[in-house]
Amino acid sequence: MPLFRQWKEGAAVFGIWQVTESLPQLRECLTAALPYDKELSSLRAACRQGEYLAVRVLLRALLGEEKQIGHLDSGKPYLSDGSWHISISHTKGYVAVALHPTAEVGIDIEQVSERVRGVAGRFVRPDELPGFSSLSLSDQLYGLLLHWSAKETMFKVLGCSRVDFREHLRIFPFALGTDGAFRAQEYRTPLRQTFRISYLLHPHFVCTTTLRGAD
Repeated sequence: MPLFRQWKEGAAVFGIWQVTESLPQLRECLTAALPYDKELSSLRAACRQGEYLAVRVLLRALLGEEKQIGHLDSGKPYLSDGSWHISISHTKGYVAVALHPTAEVGIDIEQVSERVRGVAGRFVRPDELPGFSSLSLSDQLYGLLLHWSAKETMFKVLGCSRVDFREHLRIFPFALGTDGAFRAQEYRTPLRQTFRISYLLHPHFVCTTTLRGAD
């Protein structure tokens, strides 16, 4: 079973699953009396079905038991038994899950792709990525991907509608490494909350996580 990575930060639990199994193989990993097949029947695309199953297999690997996942009208996921806050993300070939018993938690995983360059103006602020033109092409790409991913992660924990990633979310400059953390701030709410964004880089993806309201 390709549990790619599992780690903890305080009470938070994170995991990334590399999806290499077939749909039947993933389904065989889930045995609890939960409405998997009914929910699967509403997903027509095989890739969506694979993501659905892989997320639940990963959740079982992280917690040692199967849990039912529901979704609010906004699309935000939650565990039906209320035992953990949960955040979910997926990209080509991978799914990611973040859990915390008391705090809002966010995770995002993004495939490494040159397409992010074409939309950078929509989410990168003028006060972000100083010295961008002097960076190597690889560092430019990972920098852009991390900015997008971090803002997706912040958006998930903010719980606000009408968030403009360029105007309302700011990433403070940081030195790029294979993993680490940087600061960010939101300007969407009167609180103007700050966030610590943790990240890791991989040849196939970038992944970012954050917490809000941890005890």
